[in-house]
Amino acid sequence: MASLRQMALAGLMGFGLASPAFAAVEPAVLQAEAARVQVVKEMCPTVVAIFDAGAKGGGSGVLVSNDGFAVTNFHVVGELGGFMKCGLNDGKVYDAVLVGIDPTGDVALIKLLGRDDFPAAKIGNSDELQPGDWAWVIGNPFLLATDFQPTVTYGIVSGTHRYQYPAGTFLEYTDCIQIDASINPGNSGGPLFNSKGELVGINGRGSFEKRGRVNVGVGYAISINQVMHFIDHLKSGRVVDHATLGATVQTNAEGDVIIANILEQSEAYRRGLRSGDELVTFAGRPIRSVNQFKNILGIYPKGWRLPISYTRDGQKTDTVVRLRALHRNAELNPAGEEPKPPQPPQPDPEKKPKENPLDPHGEAKNPPPEKYKHLYEEKAGYANFYFNRIARDRLMASVKGWGEYKGAAGAWTFAGKQNGKVDLQLKLTDAAVGLKSGMEAVVMPLNVDPTADPPGSGGLLLAFAHLRQLLLDPEGFTEFYYLGSEPFDGTGPMVDVLVTTRGLTTTRWYFARPEPRLLGWDTSVEEDLDECEIRIAEMGTLAARQFPRAFTVTSGGKPYAEIKLESADWGGK
Repeated sequence: MASLRQMALAGLMGFGLASPAFAAVEPAVLQAEAARVQVVKEMCPTVVAIFDAGAKGGGSGVLVSNDGFAVTNFHVVGELGGFMKCGLNDGKVYDAVLVGIDPTGDVALIKLLGRDDFPAAKIGNSDELQPGDWAWVIGNPFLLATDFQPTVTYGIVSGTHRYQYPAGTFLEYTDCIQIDASINPGNSGGPLFNSKGELVGINGRGSFEKRGRVNVGVGYAISINQVMHFIDHLKSGRVVDHATLGATVQTNAEGDVIIANILEQSEAYRRGLRSGDELVTFAGRPIRSVNQFKNILGIYPKGWRLPISYTRDGQKTDTVVRLRALHRNAELNPAGEEPKPPQPPQPDPEKKPKENPLDPHGEAKNPPPEKYKHLYEEKAGYANFYFNRIARDRLMASVKGWGEYKGAAGAWTFAGKQNGKVDLQLKLTDAAVGLKSGMEAVVMPLNVDPTADPPGSGGLLLAFAHLRQLLLDPEGFTEFYYLGSEPFDGTGPMVDVLVTTRGLTTTRWYFARPEPRLLGWDTSVEEDLDECEIRIAEMGTLAARQFPRAFTVTSGGKPYAEIKLESADWGGK
């Protein structure tokens, strides 16, 4: 059968509008078309059609790992409950479970179930996009993909680093990608690919006519770089938040971006940043406008440490600061608890179930199969606590490898050297922590408000009290959870992070990847004080148990001590 192109050319020649010579298609054009078709074939298997149990709501998503993790929009899955149905272009329906949500960034993570060899998209670099680059939008507009074959639209990148203000909520699109490829209702959560078939964005907002919700050629995608900054936070099963520097910026008459106001309790203030300082770089990117600063800040999770450069009176300062939370917990949920996803409707036993249009072969079930029910655990502050517990236990397994500590609940006594010459003794009990260094000694009872002793350490005594608690009974903390990942000390490799809290005190435990190994920990007496930062230089055997044998202590960017332990007495029961 003749192709549409051949029939069209034959018609033109019949009217004398095209000659046989003109009808010949350049080989380069055909090659480009074939390459484009091939790229689309490679991209489509990773695209997810998301539906509720009745196929009346949903949207799109994209697989980002072979074990089934898929990214979508928060507004797509926010009302679908803990489980949902997903279709791939292999024609099969898969159960999927909610993992984590980012209401501010409009991102959610789900996990498709039943396989460990799902096709996964190749992750690109959204910072490399330029206006004029080709782009593909693939997804499930108007929920048309009832056979799970996604719709493909083609266009160009119209703009990069766009900022979309919150529209009546705290949902905010920062550093997003503007495209003219059609994004219609149902495309939400689906992938934006570049011409190489790499995933560079998650489609979200579109500009629609007020009547009919028809796309007018202005759509926005969340940058994949932002998504990847949050991906491990989302895998933690939590309701995650974005960050603020604790300062506002403005442009002066010379066009410089300067600090307008700054919270005195912020870490940025403690690192020396003041009103009137010129902001030069943030997170390694130059700052040339207020909009650019908002874009960069908005793509990072709260609590990350990032490098910052500023100038005052011609003198440049480079430092690293920890970002504050953008929202209070109460803002994410006015009731005081983090939002929990609604449960899927339960079937009425008196009614005969209707045929599920998603399941022509009778394979889809609602509620989910019994074998998957354990994958969803409700807990305040979490989208799905199951995934947090799994990640937390994986990291703790590396600490349990230090030896059996539960039988050593008595007084722990360590002897060693501080800064290579001063005799040091450290004693830990359930009631108090004490440190003697040279002729000076300090004791901190644990039944009173904690202090940052010894002075200048940021809370060394408290830091080791938390280590003892972690080894003896981590469930004894007020909170004990997997946070996600972040760059070690702001500029180093990515590390996994556990968080423990007791009262107002918080400790962040840093583990190497991919094989977990404790690298150090930061303990804060309270949120707005400099932490005690301990970095392990050497693990060793002390009285038959593994323990940090040599480590450095810093606080507020200033070194406090180098400590090497030489002996330990675990005290028995």
